[in-house]
Parts: sequence; structure tokens; C-alpha cells
Amino acid sequence: MKLKLPSLLLASLLLSACGTTVVNPVSGRAERSVMDESSEIAEGAKGHQQVLQEYGVYNNPAVQSYVNALGQRLAAQSHRKQLQWHFTVLDTPTINAFALPGGYVYVTRGIMAYMDSEADLAGVIGHEIGHVTARHGAQRATSQQNAGLGVLAASVLGAVLEAKGISGAGQMAGQMSQTVAAGYIASYGRDQELQADALGAEYLARNTFDPRNMIDVIRVLKDQERFAADVARAEGRSAPAQADWLSSHPSNDQRLNAITQLASPHKGNYADEGRARYQKVIAGMAFGESADQGLSRGRNYFHSALGIAVTAPALWQIQNDTDKLGLMSPAGDAALFVRLLPPKAGKDPAVIIRDLLKPASGQSQALSINGLQATRFLGTRQDAQGQTQPLAATVVRGPSDNMYVLQALAKDAAALQRAQAALLEAEGSFRPLSAQDRAAARPWFIKTAVYPKGGFAELARTSPIERAEQQLRLINGFYGGGEPKPGQSVKVIELQ
Repeated sequence: MKLKLPSLLLASLLLSACGTTVVNPVSGRAERSVMDESSEIAEGAKGHQQVLQEYGVYNNPAVQSYVNALGQRLAAQSHRKQLQWHFTVLDTPTINAFALPGGYVYVTRGIMAYMDSEADLAGVIGHEIGHVTARHGAQRATSQQNAGLGVLAASVLGAVLEAKGISGAGQMAGQMSQTVAAGYIASYGRDQELQADALGAEYLARNTFDPRNMIDVIRVLKDQERFAADVARAEGRSAPAQADWLSSHPSNDQRLNAITQLASPHKGNYADEGRARYQKVIAGMAFGESADQGLSRGRNYFHSALGIAVTAPALWQIQNDTDKLGLMSPAGDAALFVRLLPPKAGKDPAVIIRDLLKPASGQSQALSINGLQATRFLGTRQDAQGQTQPLAATVVRGPSDNMYVLQALAKDAAALQRAQAALLEAEGSFRPLSAQDRAAARPWFIKTAVYPKGGFAELARTSPIERAEQQLRLINGFYGGGEPKPGQSVKVIELQ
């Protein structure tokens, strides 16, 4: 949750019913489309500003320059080199990459942490360039209109929400923002994803990168799946559903087989994969959440700049988004969302409840939460479909006179009742930062180190991260086993 409160409301695009005929730059075939190239560019430009507001740009000019230069190099050898391409690193630990129509490509610092070389990152970027060159966003917008949806968020909103990983929590999150819920658009199809893989391999080869580096990328993603499943199993939870870059793609086993075949025709003398260059670029990059987003440490969330902390109930998960913080139940059917309100919301709890929550009925109760003035409201509201829903929220005046809303949401009334005790526990943990909290709220950064004789176990002993040996193996590409050579440079995680 950042200091500012960016809007989640993305503008929709009303597309003409008749469409136009365009030539696909990749296939060379004519296709009926609701978006010509100028429309793609305009929609991408509009969506670009929304993406920047939603995520924020990673504040490291050297990293931004490096990624842009690499992207421009790949795009110059693509099927749409005439576009004005834009490549941006987003300030989020989410392992993700996505593209908007018209030449806007994004990678997160989260996915960069797990890439091992320049060629690996090129594989990620090349894939996303492929979505743009093959006009997949325009195709999706066309199919949506043909299905009779009329007003579309089209590829922009679809890409943003896919990138944000809205999955199981989407229904509950949608109760807080009907616009976001209504704008959710299905992922690209299997054939489109495999085509983007093929184009990515081609663009790598054209730039003297070995296309087999795309295999390395998929293996990294497969290791992420394994790690998430292993953590869930250790904590007694079900393996999480794919909720990031993986969610919109064919199975990674499918992709490994397909990319192996795709790469085989591309023979040649390939340049250095750029491992040393890449490690130098990402050294010093934030790992996990950055300080201005707040930091999750175990069951605790700390935001030093805002001066607040909150603790999740046992087995509950922390979901740290740019505009809100979510504490999610193990089953994913209930949550407590914490939102910082903008100054224009005012300081009067009654007005905030009336204008923001729009209750149909209910009553308020004044209380104190860890010395902070609060007003709890229990009642009902109507959703966009006119259905009556229970409404439980607390307005809190926090440190520095900031106003917060803590809202309990659930799949249904039964789920809300089951989670009631845990929701009250979570709400009751909302507090000003203590000295102990501030000591725990130190960010993590990527560094490089010489691989020691004691291996990852030795490096893990001084690492601040949870499951250190597993995570160090993961970020270095050895989660499935094996070891780097002694003396080889590897990535490690250190405190600021």
C-alpha cells in the first residue's frame, strides 16, 4: 500500500460495432478488427498512464535505461519495428510481465529478481513484444465485442487485471470496486500464448540471443510453482492457484515442449547471454516489497512512512496491493481490507461511511483500537445487481491524522460468520508502529556474492528472508537441485 491512493477505476473503451479490415503484421492475413493501428496506439497511451498510476515506476534510472535499451533492441527486429515502443519496470514484487496495444511493454522488478541473465530477460520481453506484433490485444477486444459485451475495457483493463493477479480474491475485491470486477476480461488463448512464445524465440535469434533461453524462463516459472506448492504444503494449505504471469499461459510443461521445438530451427553463433552484465544491473534492487509499499514480515505488515502496523491471524495471507492491504483467510473466502483514504474524504466517520460505503441500513459504534479513535459500522448495502449484502467496516483515525477504512468482506454471509472471530482479531491488531515494529521493518535488497564452499546452506545462515536456503536456490535457478561452481557469482538477499 503506497502513500498515495491511485484510482483503480480505468476508463472503458466504446468500440465501433462495424470494425475495420486490417492486415496482421505477423501472418500477413487480413482480419476484421474493432481496432486499427491508430486505435491500438491511442488505447495503449491511455492505458499506460493508468498502469503507471496503479503500480508506480521503479525509481532506478539505471535499471529503467537498461531494460528500455534491451527492449528497443528486440523491438527493432520485430514485425512492427515502426511503432514507438515503450518499456517500463514497475515497482512491484509480483512476478509478472504484460503488454498493452500500441507498443507498451512492462516487466516487474519481481520477475527481474528471478531471471539469471540478459538473455533470460530478453525472452520475457520478446514474448510480450510478440503479443503486440501479432495484435493479440486487438483480437481480444474484437472477440469481446462480437460476444455482445458492447462497452469494453478491452485489452488495457484485461492486461492490467491479469498482471495484478486478480483470481480467487477477485469476487471480494469486486465488492469494493464494481468497476474493476465488471472489467475483468478472460486471458489470452492457448494459441495466442504459444504464438507469442514462437515470436519471442524468433526475436531472440534475430538479436544473437539463443532462443533456448526461453526454456530457462519457463523453468524459472515452473520452480516458482513448485516453491509455492511446497510452502503451502508446509503450512497445511492447498497449493495456490496460478495468479500471476503463469495464470494466462498454457501449462509450463506444454510450453517447455513447444519452445524446445520452436528453438530448434534457430541455429547460429549466439552472443554471450549477459549473465555478468545482468547481475551488475540488478545488484541493489529491492527484493520483495519496497519501503514505500509497506513490508510483509511473516504475519505482520509494517508501513514506516504511514506509521502503522497490522497482524494477520494464523494461516491468513497478506495481500499487499498499491491501493489497499488485504488479509485473506486460508480458504480465500473472507478478508479484511485496509484502505488509506484520500484527504478529500474528510475526517468525519459518519460522512465517510455514508459517502464511501453507501449503506442501506445499519448503526455505528464508537470505540478505540490500540489508542486510536475508531467507529465501527454494522449493517447492509446493495451491490450493483441490487442484492442485499452484509456490511461490516470500521473507520479509524490513524497516526498523522490519516483516515483508514477497515472493511470485512466475504464470499457470502456464512463465510463472514465463520471468519468473524479472525476478522475482529485482525482489526484489533491495527496499531501505531512500536519501536519493535520499526526494527523489524527493514527492506531487503539483491546483492551478489561469491558462492562459498558451504553452499546455499552457508549463505542462508546470514540471510534475513524466510526459508532462506529454498529462496536463495530459487532466485539462482537451482531450486530443482544442483549447485553453482565454487567461486561463481550468485545472488543473495541482504538487509538495507
